[in-house]
Parts: sequence; C-alpha cells; structure tokens
Amino acid sequence: MANSPLRLLLTRRWPEAAESRLRGLCDVTANAQDQQLTTAEWRAAITQFDIICPTVSDRIAPDVFSVPGARVRLLANFGVGVDHINVPAAKAAGIAVTNTPGVLTEATADLALTLILMTSRRAGEGERELRAANWTGWRPTHLMGQELAGKVLGLVGFGRIAQASASRARAFGLTIAYHGRRRADCKTEESFDAEWYESLERMATDVDILSLHCPGGEATRHLIDAQVLSLMKPTAILINTARGTVVDEAALAKALSEHRIWAAGLDVFEAEPAVSPELMLLDNAVLLPHLGSATIETRTRMGLCAASNVEAFLNGAELPDRVA
Repeated sequence: MANSPLRLLLTRRWPEAAESRLRGLCDVTANAQDQQLTTAEWRAAITQFDIICPTVSDRIAPDVFSVPGARVRLLANFGVGVDHINVPAAKAAGIAVTNTPGVLTEATADLALTLILMTSRRAGEGERELRAANWTGWRPTHLMGQELAGKVLGLVGFGRIAQASASRARAFGLTIAYHGRRRADCKTEESFDAEWYESLERMATDVDILSLHCPGGEATRHLIDAQVLSLMKPTAILINTARGTVVDEAALAKALSEHRIWAAGLDVFEAEPAVSPELMLLDNAVLLPHLGSATIETRTRMGLCAASNVEAFLNGAELPDRVA
C-alpha cells in the first residue's frame, strides 16, 4: 500500500521539509490560498481525498463526515489539540484521527514564560509607548512592574507543557502549584516542589500567576469565568497558551478594565482569528497571534510527525499518534 496513489489534502501550507516528505508518500494537494476552507470546500474535500491534514485553525462543521460519498479515511492533524474535529463523528464514519503530541512542548513553554515576563514587566505597554514616540525618558515611577522571584505560579493542567513551563519558571524564582483532573505522582511533585490543589477556585485565590495548560472542548469551556477571576488577587496575572475557549473573554476584559487583576497574557482566543475589541483596547492585556508552537524547529517537527502517521497509514501499520 506504500506506493498507492492515494490523494492527500493539506488544508494549510506546511514547512517545506514536511511537505516534501508527504510528496514522497502520496499525491499531495496543498491549499494554495493558505486560508481556512469553507464548509462547502470541506464537504467537497471529504469526497475527493483519502487523507486530509487539518490544523487547529480549521473549522469543521459537525456533520461534514456524514456527506454522501465520503472518501477520506485519515485525518492527520497538524497540532496536538483536536477539539476542532468532531472525533466521535469521525470515528463513527470509519475515519482515523491522529495528532502531533510531544513535539511542541518546549516552544509552547517558552511562549508561556514570554507572556509571564511581558505581563509582569509591562513590556507590551513600554514598547507601544516607545514606538508611538511618547517616551519622555527614564523616571523613578515609570511603568513599574512586578518581580517574579518569590511569587507563586499556578498551573491549570500538569502535562508536558505545564511541566516544561514549571522548569523554566523555577529558574526565575517562582514557586509551583497546580490543579488537574488527576494528581501527579510523588516523584513528579517532588521534582518541581509543586503543591497540588484539588480545587481550582482555591488555587486561583492563592497564586500570583494562573497559567492555563488544559485541553479545549466543552468540558473546559469558560473554565476561567467571572467567578474564578473574582477570586484572583488584584496583583494576579492570567496566562493562556492552551485554547481560547477555556477563558470567558468578556468576563476577562471586564476584570482587566476594572483592574481587578493585574494583567493577562493571551496567545489564543475564543473566536480566532477574531479578537475581542474590548481586549484590544486594554494596556494590561498582552495579545499574541497564536505563536505557541511558531518556531522553525517545532513546526517542522509537527509536520514530520503528522507525515509519520500518514506513512504508517499507507503501510497498514499501527498509527503512532492515533486519537480515534
């Protein structure tokens, strides 16, 4: 089956090394416009291709897998999260789903720390002031931020990316707390000197920085809502490199505008690529365009990981990163 001329669609352009590997495996069509497919285009693609490689930015209608004449048998996702795919519906239609776990841990953890540093030191405000030619020079009380040493970082979720973020944070003198569906083993807790919180609300009350590292989907939709935000310290910072739907953006914008929390650093948004106009107006919000995995090395590894799943599928082998 390895030499079978199966047709594969890339819904967005990938790094050249990854695209080149796929071209060596099957007949590849790349989305030349590098823009989100419409629902109509998705319905057509389902009937025209054997393999589709979506990304986390794709919006796939829930009923697209039930289109008459569906041909696709593998969705090799470019990314870890699959909340944009109706996985049960895909499985019911006989479509396998894979993702790219593990390869974006370091880059995403780097970005989480970037957001922590930018929000705590008001770096976004400072750059905007300087670029607008509004900086009048150094003065003792200008744009004073917060030191990280001695503060507590609370991680919502304690998987690979959260733990990599914790390792970096400890180098800045931060103490680690975490909340998740399951408590980590003693060895892991001891390695980070981390305190487990059974209650998210209790952790939100205690920590200085609340950083989100949990999956998206309905189970975590608006996990950080007005109630949780109201429990946070007025000097606290919210960081989101997980999924935009985890945060109630309207409630966050209100809390920030009323200075009920210090700042927020967001790399993901509820309605990407749209961003709440209220957030855009706030100086204490650092907003990045979903850059978590955006390094040359990581995006290439993601593509090669997806290609490995495609190759396994073509060879009738076990899919290394099968989700469903």
